[in-house]
Amino acid sequence: MSQASSLAERAAFAALADQSRALIRSLQDAEGAYPASPTFSAYRGFAWLRDGAFIADGMSAAGEVGSATAFFDWCDRTISGVAERIAQIASAAASGTPVDDQRMLPTRFTLDGRDEDDDWWDFQLDGYGLWVWAAMAHAERHGLDASRWRAGIELTVDYLLSSWRRPCYDWWEEHVEEVHISTLGSVASGLRAAADAPFLDASRRAAADEAATAAVRMMSADGVVDGHLVKWVGSREVDASLAAVVGVLGVVEASSPLGLATIAELDRTLAVDGGVHRFLADTYYGGGQWPLLSCLLGLAHARAGDHDRALALLRWAAGTASADGTMPEQVERHLLDAAFVAEWEDRWGTSADPLLWSSAMFLRLGVELGVIGASA
Repeated sequence: MSQASSLAERAAFAALADQSRALIRSLQDAEGAYPASPTFSAYRGFAWLRDGAFIADGMSAAGEVGSATAFFDWCDRTISGVAERIAQIASAAASGTPVDDQRMLPTRFTLDGRDEDDDWWDFQLDGYGLWVWAAMAHAERHGLDASRWRAGIELTVDYLLSSWRRPCYDWWEEHVEEVHISTLGSVASGLRAAADAPFLDASRRAAADEAATAAVRMMSADGVVDGHLVKWVGSREVDASLAAVVGVLGVVEASSPLGLATIAELDRTLAVDGGVHRFLADTYYGGGQWPLLSCLLGLAHARAGDHDRALALLRWAAGTASADGTMPEQVERHLLDAAFVAEWEDRWGTSADPLLWSSAMFLRLGVELGVIGASA
């Protein structure tokens, strides 16, 4: 445990952790899905594979085994429900005539697991890799039999094998024309996990391992500028989602030269007083600072051995919590372009609060640093 954290501070962290666990449990749907935000107009009623994977990983690390398991059960059922579409997508890709973006799988589903045909920036591959990574990590952490999710994992592997090289939207529903490095890292994390799954057939495991290796090779060859990872292939900018690639996902070793250089560039470019922006051109609600990104960067620092910096980022994130323990998507501090706040508020209302992903990342970093214990 970091000596920089006082007894009083650890007590405050523990209290916020209890509130965070209780909030996430209370909002989890009976079917297992985690709503991104119960109140924000654009998110209400939907569950993202990406958000949910990180929420489940945070809950799993914090000892909420049943909650995380229920989410992965939901993933398994939901993806099994689109098995026919996956077969069509894989067959079309194998024949050299891949389906268009509009026919690919969605990034979010309704809480009961339906693909609602709504107007959203839907084609994102990252969440499909992330749920497999998180499910396998959960099973290993708690000694569970991950074969209960075999059908969903097999289908997800087939989908990713057919499509992982395709450009798609990034974590932030932007730039569908690019190949994003955090997407490659997310996909690689899931395929690596699947390659180690003993319940999958040998050919599928071998193909998953080969694709994961190729994705990492592409990242290293085409996603590095000046010694650090970049936002997408051909970009020179960074994105805070890269913190996951060199942190909690472990796709790039945090203590490696590439990992350390990426962490340093994220800190230099996107972190201000402990709060972390998504990217420098961000105008969503003025481009505020995101608690979950401070925690992701904190996890990267922790994996690289800088626990003091990680603890400072955790403190900042905890400072964004309300009295009842909710944590927002972003805060209006050091806005990149305040002129855009009103535009987004006119469209969707005030920005999301609570955002379950924020609370989960606080839990995940707190457990990593040993300042939050797992629930009994």
